[in-house]
Amino acid sequence: MFMDPLSSINHLLNFLAPAFAVALVLVVGSQIFDRKRAKTVGWLKPIAINFVIGATVLQGGLIVFGNDGKIWTYGGLVVISATSQFFLLRSWRG
Repeated sequence: MFMDPLSSINHLLNFLAPAFAVALVLVVGSQIFDRKRAKTVGWLKPIAINFVIGATVLQGGLIVFGNDGKIWTYGGLVVISATSQFFLLRSWRG
């Protein structure tokens, strides 16, 4: 079954929306709660990195489970994105 281009773009954007939302929430949260470290990293770079990592996790979940929207995939998205933000902010330094 084929989709028209507009439907394909709609499906792709809906597939990637959770990755973008998690990336945005992580960066905004770090700007609110940890301004000192977040100020050195900025906004655009961590959003982009977390989005790409999140999209990769979503694609991996699609490959492993055969369809998207599984709770394990979303759990992995949150854990991997939070870990990425932890390393971007160098939070292990205290």
